[in-house]
Amino acid sequence: MIGLVVVSHSRALADAAVALATELLPAQGVRIEVAAGLDERTFGTDAVAVAGAIAAADSGDGVLVLMDLGSAVLSAETALDLLERPHEVRLCGAPVVEGLVAALAAAGGGADLETAAHEAHRALDGKRAQVGETATPATSEAAIPAPPQEVRADVAVSDEHGLHARPAAQLVSALRDLDAQVHLRNASTGAGPVPGNSLSLVMTLGAERGHTVTVTATGPEAATAIERIRALLSGADHGPNGMNHP
Repeated sequence: MIGLVVVSHSRALADAAVALATELLPAQGVRIEVAAGLDERTFGTDAVAVAGAIAAADSGDGVLVLMDLGSAVLSAETALDLLERPHEVRLCGAPVVEGLVAALAAAGGGADLETAAHEAHRALDGKRAQVGETATPATSEAAIPAPPQEVRADVAVSDEHGLHARPAAQLVSALRDLDAQVHLRNASTGAGPVPGNSLSLVMTLGAERGHTVTVTATGPEAATAIERIRALLSGADHGPNGMNHP
């Protein structure tokens, strides 16, 4: 499993970003390290601290590094030269907060470094869709038509939260342990289809209360996948599967 590192000028900012991501996506089993601030109150970045964070986060599958501004990037680049042994490291230009949430969702699902970086880069697409901006063009993966012998259902979004932020993260987590391939489409707006295992793409659906989401699934546990999505979008308490709203 890949590791994640957050490099920021502010310790408080980095800690808050990690707290938000792990609250949205608990129990992912992903190592997240922070290299932020010169101390708890002093703004700045330290390449030596970044190198230490990369080494601590690396379990052998590589490390994705997210940075905030200017010298945070320079410190991360310098840190690569300070590492005592070779590490596979990807410096990612995604926004720290949204990128961290998307990367954590991907890494928790077993994504490799390249896939997690791709998810982090697409992390703003959901926000862009919400405010009416043009999102990054969907990849061919999202546009793949569902294969035959699929299970299909139209699910009404009755939960007041719609399918943004926390519920979208919960949906991705709820499908992770199932042997099923799931795609979702916002039938009310025409957005999608998108794969259910991509947090950044699920967010682009912009599914709000009153919208209808068409869910298609294949695989041995396709029906279970649809029932979990139905429970989430209806706001039902789904107990230990991580489908509850706070």
